[in-house]
Amino acid sequence: MHKLSRSNRDKLQQFVAITGASEKNALQALKASDWHLEAAFDVFYSQPQPRSNAADVRRLEELYNRYKDPYSDMILAEGISVLCNDLEVEPQDIVTLVLSWHMNAATACEFSRQEFISGLQALGVDSIGKLHEKLPFMRSELKDEQKFHDIYNFAFGWAKEKGQKSLALDTAIGMWQLLFAEREWPLVTHWCDFLQDRHNKAISKDTWAQLLEFARTVDPVLSNYDAEGAWPYLIDEFVEYLYDKNVVEK
Repeated sequence: MHKLSRSNRDKLQQFVAITGASEKNALQALKASDWHLEAAFDVFYSQPQPRSNAADVRRLEELYNRYKDPYSDMILAEGISVLCNDLEVEPQDIVTLVLSWHMNAATACEFSRQEFISGLQALGVDSIGKLHEKLPFMRSELKDEQKFHDIYNFAFGWAKEKGQKSLALDTAIGMWQLLFAEREWPLVTHWCDFLQDRHNKAISKDTWAQLLEFARTVDPVLSNYDAEGAWPYLIDEFVEYLYDKNVVEK
């Protein structure tokens, strides 16, 4: 019915496998995005989904109960470990952060009933098989600059201890290493070494947010770094550290 090149046929099959869309809807999304797969995902998920594709709330409740802690109405670390095992991913895989972002989870290593069910509804899945099929899409979201920005900022509140305003340094370093493995920043190792050598304190929300802006806008050799710019004091100190260590030349 549709004369497609081999490349476009492969994209169509991949799109259908990941989204569960009909071939007709998949074609519409791919054509609307000029056959760019990631853009087609955005087109598809920005549109209201037919009720037939809606997640079954009863099945979601059953799924939640599979992972729920036996002594509280929450999915806790042990349940998340079982969930990751079912999804065939490691708990420290960054896709678990993306999943938590979709669920708008308040805290790492736990999901409330509302977070879990609403998140899976938003993803349009009601089984582990369907959620597993969504993993490539969730990984692809990290390549979208705006979504990466949103996931990065979400990670600060998600990873910090309850009741704390700042993020423990060891936790922040672990999160930066995880996130910048996806969006490569050549200075991330130097940044983490600098914090351990010279800072050794918790990380504020402002520093967390500004570090991404610094990584995104300032050349790794600091050719466009403005010493008079409104960077947090800690980032200015980092620049001096790079000069001191001869990582970059003044």
